[in-house]
Amino acid sequence: MKRRTAVALGGLLLAAGAVASAQAPANPVITTLTIFAGAADGLWRSRDWGGSWERVQGAQGGAAPSGAVRSIHPLGPRVYVGAERQVLVSDDFGETWNALSVPGLVLAVLPSRYPQADSTLFVGTTEGLLKSPDAGRTFDRPALAGIPVGRLEWPGPALVAATGRGVMVSLDGGTSFTGPGTGLPEGDVLSLALSAFFVVDPVLFAGTVADGVFRSRDGGKTWSAAGLDGQRVGDLVWLGPFLYAATGAGVKRSEDMGHTWVTLTDGLEGRPVHRLLFPLAPASGAEIFAATDQGVWRSADGGLHWQRSGLNGRFVLSLGTFPPPLPVRGKKKG
Repeated sequence: MKRRTAVALGGLLLAAGAVASAQAPANPVITTLTIFAGAADGLWRSRDWGGSWERVQGAQGGAAPSGAVRSIHPLGPRVYVGAERQVLVSDDFGETWNALSVPGLVLAVLPSRYPQADSTLFVGTTEGLLKSPDAGRTFDRPALAGIPVGRLEWPGPALVAATGRGVMVSLDGGTSFTGPGTGLPEGDVLSLALSAFFVVDPVLFAGTVADGVFRSRDGGKTWSAAGLDGQRVGDLVWLGPFLYAATGAGVKRSEDMGHTWVTLTDGLEGRPVHRLLFPLAPASGAEIFAATDQGVWRSADGGLHWQRSGLNGRFVLSLGTFPPPLPVRGKKKG
């Protein structure tokens, strides 16, 4: 486990302290060592960076994530989890949970990047898109009614949704949508990757259920093929010059915007990969966790070599970890 000691100490956060509990929990939550994995049989947590795993249970009679967990979004101390027909919310780093019932199976959960100032929460379900202005206490009338919404990206002001009818884009906070644009095959879009400067450079990639990757240079209005023809692409991650794809034939990487791809399978045993997690991104993309139908794998060198990281034999659908702590800046001299 290669994790800087200083970072680990800087990220040491006691969940009990965050909720003003009178008694500290038996196992303090060290956010820089914690990873969540959503499996077909519930939510799992590793406190030692994938070395060992425990099932996440409800505490003191509270709710517990159960069933298939398809979306995990830790913010610290708040953690959102999409499990079956519920959104579960923890305000103590995943120790205890409250359940919010929603229509349809939950496929994606996306809170604001600035939760202390903006409590907006989007939930993608098999019945459409839900929007809450108050962190899930209430929800507006569903948008995209009857259309499954599997992935969401919110670079602002645009909201981009991967749906059962292609990629849909909203410029008004999720009230109205345009799309799916021309050139994108009909059917499910499973994954999205957007330019880091989407407002001024509206380039995005979409991974499809059976037709590979497609690229749009104009915010989803028009599309062109970007490789991996005939493959299922369950996840896309775009880091600098590298575009990573989680496919039914392992992890693929392109260094030229999808014109050519290489397969990164050394140690991965040809496993279908459903989701990728780059826990230190965007500062570093060298460390990767992969969710597969036979547990979790880890790479420390950008995907060149892989090794098992637990939950062997379990169908893992999603992964999540807390954002890296902000760097500590020294005082200016003079």
